[in-house]
Amino acid sequence: MQPRRFSPAGALKGTIRVPGDKSISHRSLMFGALAVGETTVTGLLEGEDVMATAAALRSMGATITRSGEGEWSIDGVGVGSLLQPGEALDMGNSGTSTRLLMGLVASHPITACFIGDASLSKRPMGRVSEPLSQMGAEFTTSPGGTLPLMLRGISPAVPITYRLPVASAQVKSAILLAGLNTAGITRVIEPVPTRDHTERMLKGFGADLWVEEENGERVISIRGEAELQPQTIAVPGDPSSAAFFAVAALIVPGSDVLIENVGLNPTRAGLFEVLRQMGGSIEEVNPREVGGEPVADLRVRHSALKGIVVDPAIAPSMIDEFPILFVAASVAEGTTITSGLDELRVKESDRLSAMATALIASGAQITEQEDGLTIQGTGGAPLAGGANAPVTTHLDHRIAMSMAVAGLVTQGGIMVDDTRPIATSFPNFQPLFDQLQAG
Repeated sequence: MQPRRFSPAGALKGTIRVPGDKSISHRSLMFGALAVGETTVTGLLEGEDVMATAAALRSMGATITRSGEGEWSIDGVGVGSLLQPGEALDMGNSGTSTRLLMGLVASHPITACFIGDASLSKRPMGRVSEPLSQMGAEFTTSPGGTLPLMLRGISPAVPITYRLPVASAQVKSAILLAGLNTAGITRVIEPVPTRDHTERMLKGFGADLWVEEENGERVISIRGEAELQPQTIAVPGDPSSAAFFAVAALIVPGSDVLIENVGLNPTRAGLFEVLRQMGGSIEEVNPREVGGEPVADLRVRHSALKGIVVDPAIAPSMIDEFPILFVAASVAEGTTITSGLDELRVKESDRLSAMATALIASGAQITEQEDGLTIQGTGGAPLAGGANAPVTTHLDHRIAMSMAVAGLVTQGGIMVDDTRPIATSFPNFQPLFDQLQAG
């Protein structure tokens, strides 16, 4: 355990650049490993989750190396040519690595054992194994459909048309990745749009993929057996990482922060829209497009936030950002109501319960419902803080970072029980905070 107290330290000032987008980083490695030839990637997030993906792909035949300048090179094996791994694939804490790689392996004639840490081993995998089983893959799972899990892939697999029962970019992506090596057309019907990095990037790598609207739903189709072409990728900054600094700048008086190179894919940028609805000053500077993804620098200044009713329809575009939104709502004026957030109960932790418990212990007024939180804000006044009792983060990086930000707007600070999980997605989180606090 590495506990740390986070306390008020004055206005946040300056310019920072957050690490590369985690979703795009995972996919850059995976698609590069399936292309024939050399893919180069700059801006890759070098956190533990992405490194777990790299290690798994190396064990299945891809050559992945990093130069001293931070450029990564992936020599791929080609679609259909993944090799039998010699040992279990250790996914650490990464649900994205696990679910997407399950899709890749499912349509290859190999067997792989997926393992993970205590937190990941509690997360449900049945939502992925069900459609992949329809394609012909076989699974042996732990009780409850969790890790450790044995997957026996099949080639040729069977193309399917699958309607997502819950909004999940990971399930969608797993099916599409299995479809890459499956003769015929594999389709995913998406009643609610989710992040679309997989679709954008697979098309960029040369896959025959198309998206249609039918009866208000997105139908994503992919034709196997695909041949992917190597690419040069510049990964934009992760909006989920930028979210912590954006909220900190909004709620700490006197703050004025520029966050450079933030990816603003509309399926990911819901938090910034909600914060603007609450009265937040978030200005997009130098908007541009990088590798098919919209990017801008964000200038964020302290603002008097007001509580709102958050439209549940926006949840898929900011599902990972609700913990930090709860912090912003705790010091806003009036009441913030969220709903439709059942998915938060099966993340790295039960994020609804974990954030409600942590913020209440820090002096916030919160009522927990089955699918959301109702938060009565302080109107800009600081929270009392957590005295000497540490908040429990449940090995969840986003709980740890959210409560670190909350500590900046308390009277006595907040002790976070363990900061180690932050390294899974944001290794330089604390140094960037120190930089802004130094002005």
